[in-house]
Amino acid sequence: MEPAPPPVETKDLLAGGVYTSMTLAGVTNVWGTPGRADGWDLERVIVEGYERSIWTFKSIEAISKHASTLPVQIGRGGDEREFEEILEDHPLLRLLNKQANPLETGDVFKKRLSAMLLLSKKGVFIEKTKSRGGVLTRLDLLPPDRVEVIPDDENAAYVKHFQFTDYRGHIRELKPEKVIWIRDPHPTDPFCGVTPLEAAGLSIDLDVKARTYNISFIDNDGRPGGIVGIDLDGVDSKEVDRIQKRLAPGAHNAGQLTLVGTGPGGVTYVDTSARPREMAYETLSSTAKNEILSAFGVYESVIGNASERTFNNADREEWNFWSHTELPHLNLIASAFDPDLSDDWVIRFDTSRVQALEFPRREARKEAREEFDKGLITIDEYRQIANKKPFNTPQSRALWISPQKAPVPANDQDAAALGLAPEPGAGGAPGADPNAALPAAGGDQSAAAAVSEARELEAAPTAAADVALARGEAPLELPSGSGGTAAEEVGAARAQAVDFTPGEAADDVARARTSVVQTDDGPAAEDVAAARGQLETKALPAQGFEVTDADFDALAMAVEAALTALLARQQGVIVARLRAPKTRKHTRFWEPEDENDTRGGDANIDEDRVVSAARWEEETTNTLSPILQQAATTTARRLGQAIANTDTVPPAAVAAALVTAMYAGQAVSALLADLAEELRSFQTIPGAELKLEDLERTVGRFYERAGLGWVARIAETCAVSTINGAADAAAEGAGPGVVRTWITRQDDRVRPAHKALHGTTLPVGTPYEIEGAQLRYPGDPFAPIGLTVNCRCRLHYDTDPKE
Repeated sequence: MEPAPPPVETKDLLAGGVYTSMTLAGVTNVWGTPGRADGWDLERVIVEGYERSIWTFKSIEAISKHASTLPVQIGRGGDEREFEEILEDHPLLRLLNKQANPLETGDVFKKRLSAMLLLSKKGVFIEKTKSRGGVLTRLDLLPPDRVEVIPDDENAAYVKHFQFTDYRGHIRELKPEKVIWIRDPHPTDPFCGVTPLEAAGLSIDLDVKARTYNISFIDNDGRPGGIVGIDLDGVDSKEVDRIQKRLAPGAHNAGQLTLVGTGPGGVTYVDTSARPREMAYETLSSTAKNEILSAFGVYESVIGNASERTFNNADREEWNFWSHTELPHLNLIASAFDPDLSDDWVIRFDTSRVQALEFPRREARKEAREEFDKGLITIDEYRQIANKKPFNTPQSRALWISPQKAPVPANDQDAAALGLAPEPGAGGAPGADPNAALPAAGGDQSAAAAVSEARELEAAPTAAADVALARGEAPLELPSGSGGTAAEEVGAARAQAVDFTPGEAADDVARARTSVVQTDDGPAAEDVAAARGQLETKALPAQGFEVTDADFDALAMAVEAALTALLARQQGVIVARLRAPKTRKHTRFWEPEDENDTRGGDANIDEDRVVSAARWEEETTNTLSPILQQAATTTARRLGQAIANTDTVPPAAVAAALVTAMYAGQAVSALLADLAEELRSFQTIPGAELKLEDLERTVGRFYERAGLGWVARIAETCAVSTINGAADAAAEGAGPGVVRTWITRQDDRVRPAHKALHGTTLPVGTPYEIEGAQLRYPGDPFAPIGLTVNCRCRLHYDTDPKE
């Protein structure tokens, strides 16, 4: 029979420091480190540290309540605020957000988990229960003091198994894959965690004992507020006993004025109110509170007391709490569930609606707005700081210099789009930077220097030179000079001048003037007059309002940029959905994890679910609506100012933008319907051995074929429909007498039906008749698509038509 093991010696670091106990002998693990967590009395910690210390309770409550109220998300891609793709259906989502086990909802489970992690030095043990198909069905928190970690000292694995003693005393062995072990890691012991209660143990103990001492003192001390001593000679003994009873202990007797005897002829008064002991307790309580809150990383404003703080200080404390305390705590919990996810999916708490985390972003956006107002950054750079998608148009890439808001283009193409390109023949060097600074002035800057520099340049042909050349004479040349001041140059020119008499050219001019007579109209003049009389007048008004090609092009570029970004993200999401386990489950593309995995099948992937055309149609409409509405509002306001001198924007102008955005959404839906059909056809090829990579390549090839041509066509149609629709709606609201004239771009892309309408003037509200169809304006979304797609026409509006 083996001798009994020696008793374990447990010592406290300091007397009364029940939260800093350490086992110094007896228990060791495979790594040769002492079992630090084995001496941690969790029950005593909860009773004396959590339930009796208000600051410990409020700190743990503040941290754990956020873990319970925040929903859990599973996704991948994106940034720290928003996933690019979200997994909407997973067993972990159902367990952590709805019902963890028959006894606890997801919120209760998460709150207990968070609080236990802060209290337990061993950490938290979660037992996982799975169905026969390997699907998680419930999560249960095990009491840490009833779980023992058995190290693997043979295969050098950390944990061999866990032993759990239930409430009936039965021991169950749990495999490591059946248990989630969460702990705030100890720096040297992998089998032990850390808790703020260790650092705050003495302060908690001191705070609890100080409060207990004061309660006991109040219960046992009936000290009055003051004592008056008088001569009791001749006073009855019963009266003396009554007076003495006034000094009985108890809180109900405290603070009263008490009468006592002092002896013959004496009267005294003793003040028993304030004592240094009370003031010492006040200081002690405040110090203990600050130390406890500091150990947990919780500010007093977070637990409900924001007195003596400005709004900015309170906001900063709230952000510090979330950034340095709550988020690491939530990430530690969420990361423990990552092994139950496949591929690159990640689980985390959804903090997108936490206002405190917006504090640094608000400051960054405020600084970025100030820099934009000063012309230091572009609109696209501001949108990136504000976590929004850049427009990527010439206007948004340019710097707008204050106070005139003059654009500084980013490149030659943007300069042309902004109307800032140099005029042809301006002499700009090829490839020169249009934003480069002017060369610094140097050398002689006088007028004489300028004249001298001009003399050195090659003289351009003049009319005088042409005449001289025709006569066989040398062209005139500037007289040479030394290059002094302007006055010297003029003087030198006068000194060199000689008297000239009219020469042959003057004689020719005089002769021509005397010989010119008024001639009658000849045959050519008669033909011109006859042609003028037969012409059908379609002349355009000289005044009024007309959008320009640049208006269409600018809006088309903005829509094209938005659609390009949307399709790029769309392609990424569709590929990610193809890879998602939920999509591949029960299909022939499922890859079994082991021989017992029954989640495979022989079905095809549901292409309609992967593509999700309805969702992308709605997202396209929502993405383009703000862009198109802004352009429609600007166009309607400009037309109102030009025609009726008003800034009113009719609702019909904005409605035109919304209808166009819906048209773009339908176009994207039709595109995705083609993609779904292609995926369906590809999966039904007889005898084909398909892999998931084949479907991904099919998606990639489809978007390559769609390419920029499809995007440019939709963008151009949206621009024409929106701007023309907004202008026509504003013209109808401008009052009677407004007419409009159809204008084409007069190039080889204009369809014949529209060429026939060029210059045709009709009153506002009267539709144009084209091939049996009626168009309210170019790009009318309710007209046949064969008459609107690729249309680039516009209308000229005026109140005084020319016949």
